[in-house]
Amino acid sequence: MTTTSPTDVRPDPPHSPGPADASLAEFGYPQELHRSLGRYASFAAGFSFISVLTTVFQFFAFGYAFGGPVFFWAWPVVLAGQLMVAACFAELAARYPISGAIYQWSSRLSTPAFGWFAGWIMVIGQIVVVAAAALALQMVLPAIWPGFQIVGTDPAPTSPDGAANAALLGVVLLALTTLVNVVDNRVMSVINRVGVTAEIIGAVLIVVLLLTHSERTPTITFHTEGAAQSGLLGALLVGSFAAAYVMIGFDSAGEMSEETHHPRRTAPRTILTALGAAGLLGGLIVLGGLLAAPSLTDGRLATDGLSYVLTSSLGDGVGKLLLADVVVAIAVATLAIQTSACRMLFSMARDGQLPFSARLARVNPRTGMPSAPAVVVGTLAAALLLLNFASPDAFLAIGTTCIVMLYLAYAMVTGPLLVRRLRGRISSAGHDETGAPLFSLGRWGVPVNALALLYGLLMTINLAWPRAAVYDPTGGHWYFQWFTVLFLLVTVTAGLAFRAYRRRTAPTPATAPEPATA
Repeated sequence: MTTTSPTDVRPDPPHSPGPADASLAEFGYPQELHRSLGRYASFAAGFSFISVLTTVFQFFAFGYAFGGPVFFWAWPVVLAGQLMVAACFAELAARYPISGAIYQWSSRLSTPAFGWFAGWIMVIGQIVVVAAAALALQMVLPAIWPGFQIVGTDPAPTSPDGAANAALLGVVLLALTTLVNVVDNRVMSVINRVGVTAEIIGAVLIVVLLLTHSERTPTITFHTEGAAQSGLLGALLVGSFAAAYVMIGFDSAGEMSEETHHPRRTAPRTILTALGAAGLLGGLIVLGGLLAAPSLTDGRLATDGLSYVLTSSLGDGVGKLLLADVVVAIAVATLAIQTSACRMLFSMARDGQLPFSARLARVNPRTGMPSAPAVVVGTLAAALLLLNFASPDAFLAIGTTCIVMLYLAYAMVTGPLLVRRLRGRISSAGHDETGAPLFSLGRWGVPVNALALLYGLLMTINLAWPRAAVYDPTGGHWYFQWFTVLFLLVTVTAGLAFRAYRRRTAPTPATAPEPATA
């Protein structure tokens, strides 16, 4: 198979309406993945990665524990920042409708080496996100039926029993999602669409029921009790972890471009709508949980989170039914995130940029799926879950590490994009498959791009900052306090080592023999 390197393609070629397959050929790649996703399936890819029910239920207790009711206000700030990032990505999705979005975009905007590290950091981060999403089952399954607490008796994810049980449930889920990611992309698409529909219906019902069972008024979000331990600013900075964890993965709609009909037109819209819908629903769920909680001071909101609110305020019957919907959302989210990571591995391997590239880039012609990446992602994510057996603090370390990795990879796209804007090398010319102008920020491009980059860098620092109270609350585990920083260093070092090894082992171009001397 002959392909072009990402940097061999002109950065902003003029586009004309034409078949989706032709637009892929424009970049030097053959159409191997099956192009079967419509607009709703594209939206589902982004929304299910974000999976507002999965992530809000997983991190609500953490946000409240550190911020109290005021942590709600971190939500609109994070949403505004991520919408600016998403707007930049929407522009790029219209111009480069290729799998491996972050890697492809960064490579074409900067240099091959810089783009490679963006893709490397992104795919490692995605694998960690897969593991973190699978752990979320522990937040809901034991609340539905105690029999799901297979290990020990304490279901709290911060307890040794809960952490071990979370790992066990997560491994079972990963086995199922890996199987689906091998079977057929149409099966994967159907599961995604059904799951996202169920999640949206469930999220709307949860919002309505929580708001109609309010125990207090929205002014409670201005109360700072619970935030005193770290001050108001500190509470908001740590409380923003919950929102930051929820609102990632919207780029998945661009990740699935090679499997989407009319990707230049569809992907930009679904990137923005997936983030906007998830941000709105998630914010309302957080607000509803604060208003409907039976008590804000009994300590349960900071340990059991929204599962406690649903079963206490709505009764066991309705509450557990809604929690079952959350289980569906968690399963679909894990599937979608794994799929996105598979496409990143496939895209980099197709360019010969990874170990065992030939195997990772192979697509089953019958299923239209790259099977090897699915197995690799599932196996590595399952291995990460084993950290939970070592200590319950691994739950938070895994969760925050994956956010940092993705935020850093996002900044490695918005940064080069801003440089190109300032040099006047981003064109708004061209049309999508329907003949409409490509999505463009126009004159707002520079300010939106600059704010998106600044927000991303500041949030990356905030998330990675080694706060002992956050990452090592029980003490004695310095490696968890510094886990995110250490994991990032190991990731970069491994990338440097691989690239150095590849340079040494790459075949040397043939040279003409030297002439014989007299």
